[in-house]
Amino acid sequence: MVSIKKKSDAGWCFDNSFAHLPEVFFSPTKPEPVRHAGQILLNETVAKDLGLTIEILRLDGPQVFAGNEIPSGAMPIAQAYAGHQFGHFTNLGDGRAILLGEHLTPDKQRVDVQLKGSGRTPYSRSGDGRAALGPMIREYIISEGMESLGIPTTRSLSVTATGESVLRSTPLPGAILTRIAKSHIRVGTFQYAAALGDKENLSQLLAYTVDRHYPDLRNSDDLPFAFFQAVLDRQADLVSRWMLVGFVHGVMNTDNVSIAGETIDYGPCAFLDVYHPETVFSSIDHQGRYAFQNQPSITQWNLARLAESLVQVVPGNPEDAVGRFVEILETFSSCYEKYFQIGANAKLGLTTLEKEDSAIYSDLLKIMEESQLDFT
Repeated sequence: MVSIKKKSDAGWCFDNSFAHLPEVFFSPTKPEPVRHAGQILLNETVAKDLGLTIEILRLDGPQVFAGNEIPSGAMPIAQAYAGHQFGHFTNLGDGRAILLGEHLTPDKQRVDVQLKGSGRTPYSRSGDGRAALGPMIREYIISEGMESLGIPTTRSLSVTATGESVLRSTPLPGAILTRIAKSHIRVGTFQYAAALGDKENLSQLLAYTVDRHYPDLRNSDDLPFAFFQAVLDRQADLVSRWMLVGFVHGVMNTDNVSIAGETIDYGPCAFLDVYHPETVFSSIDHQGRYAFQNQPSITQWNLARLAESLVQVVPGNPEDAVGRFVEILETFSSCYEKYFQIGANAKLGLTTLEKEDSAIYSDLLKIMEESQLDFT
């Protein structure tokens, strides 16, 4: 049975805003308790940034991170969202993750605290809601590596053993990852709201997201368009950083696109060794949809899906709204190239931006591909 901790000695400060949106966006859901919670990894750097007490986390943390105890003030929910998975739209939701709540850091930053692998939810369908130890350790390592490279990313606070096995192709030790994120609002969250056809719900989601992640836009006269432009800018910056370090996400479905502009969901991801732009790391990506070289164009495609969702909240003629969104979407390539070239010049030691710089980098990549040189 899950218990509620009456006192939050570790320093948790929960203030849950997403749970005040209409309930179509989530389902109250408690984690499923585990038999033998045991700490595998604790990220003390992240814990300190969150204002948590390390010594208490070492003692009591495993019970919280395993979902056996709920900190005071937490409001566990599973979030609803949809997504285009390999180009096909489907309703999804947190099938094996539960948002404990939103923690306020000492400098008043609001972050999500999510337990990944914490059991079944109303969105689990046929899944068991659990996760294996290996992939959770892998996400911990790669997300912290991305942070070290200066790439916006979710963070990993802990990996906790469950003391139970999960059945995949063979029985594997189970674990739960505690993920920290600016939020878990996705392009797929907006797609879900749009698919419901309730303009009021979609408008509330937009207002909430702007207030949380783009507060400078609160008083914009053209909020849907200003919001879309801002999200586009962050996504262009993010994918340019991926491309500069040879990172291949692997599953760039719209449900894996964070509106906050963070890298999220480290599944079959990896980094290039030998430079080969057609590299894929997902075993089911037989067509190479999410190959390394396709990541900028897929990002633009995903943004188009966000624009489609936002059309509903624009007053007036929908065709006029579509036209304006298309105009903004067409700025993606130049926006991406700007960020990419700044980063490429920094890698090459070029101190100024010149017209011929992109040709220099393109020629270098051709040489690397022909000579099978290591990219990273």
